[in-house]
Amino acid sequence: MTSKLDNPPPYEDALHHPKNGNYPYQPQNGTPLPPPPSYSPGPGMCPGPPGYWGQEGVYPQAGMWAAPGFSPSGVPTTIPTLSAGVLTSDQGDMDDFLRTQWESTSIRHAFIRKVYLILTAQLAVTFSVVAVFTFVDPVRLFVIRYPGIYWASFVVYIIVYCILICCKEPRRRFPWNLVLLGIFTLALSFMAGTISSYYETKAVFLAMGITAVVCVAVTIFCFQTKVDFTSCGGLLSISAVLLMIIGIVTAVVLSFQYVPWLHMLYAAIGAIVYTLFLVYNTQLLIGNRELAISPEEYIYGALSLYIDIVHIFLFILQVSGAATE
Repeated sequence: MTSKLDNPPPYEDALHHPKNGNYPYQPQNGTPLPPPPSYSPGPGMCPGPPGYWGQEGVYPQAGMWAAPGFSPSGVPTTIPTLSAGVLTSDQGDMDDFLRTQWESTSIRHAFIRKVYLILTAQLAVTFSVVAVFTFVDPVRLFVIRYPGIYWASFVVYIIVYCILICCKEPRRRFPWNLVLLGIFTLALSFMAGTISSYYETKAVFLAMGITAVVCVAVTIFCFQTKVDFTSCGGLLSISAVLLMIIGIVTAVVLSFQYVPWLHMLYAAIGAIVYTLFLVYNTQLLIGNRELAISPEEYIYGALSLYIDIVHIFLFILQVSGAATE
């Protein structure tokens, strides 16, 4: 129990006439006590009720002393805990985000494996047909003697390709797209085998080896590089149009037997253009660029890569065949 004399003085008396010797500004030798420092609110702070930010005389002057939890400027510092850009209170959202990312990555990896499995089967069929047309002389002479079979396979190639492009979604009950893809693979394989039958065996083997090296190098490059080729679709379209124009000009010029080396130049340009298309379609397949193929369109992904590889082989075959001759 305390008396009135022991009670603490009022705030105004303690502020102007302090009697407690522990006050930080205790006067020495009877000198008057200087007024307490004022606190002016900084930018973005609003005056508040007594005892809060913005009231004069409540907080010490900036830099007067430092206490635990206060910065040298006199402003309390708080350090929020962050986890990958998400506050600790939102840890559930962070777990959902990581789970979604993992599921998306696993789906994309399964999609890539499926595409390359289909592509491997297609290339195995194609190069088996090319080997038969190259090594078996009766078959080789038959396709050279009857070129109408080649043009029939070309018509099938165009029709089935248009159907596959227009109907990219897989069927649930029966895999019609896989059946059409098989027909398309046989048609393009027959065309590649017919073209290979006009060249020597050494040129065919050389073209196969160069094509394999190019495809492996392009695949490794696409999985490692940070350059986004999916944003260059317009440039590749222009390159394809120019390649078609150069091909028409080359056919007209060679029909008059002018500039015989022009055919080799056209084939080299075509191999470069389709290599760029292979880079573009591979990055669409990977899916970590500006554009990507949907995981449901595995038929379209395998189809695009297969066409690029076969055309690279055919263009390199023309270069190697002209070089061996």
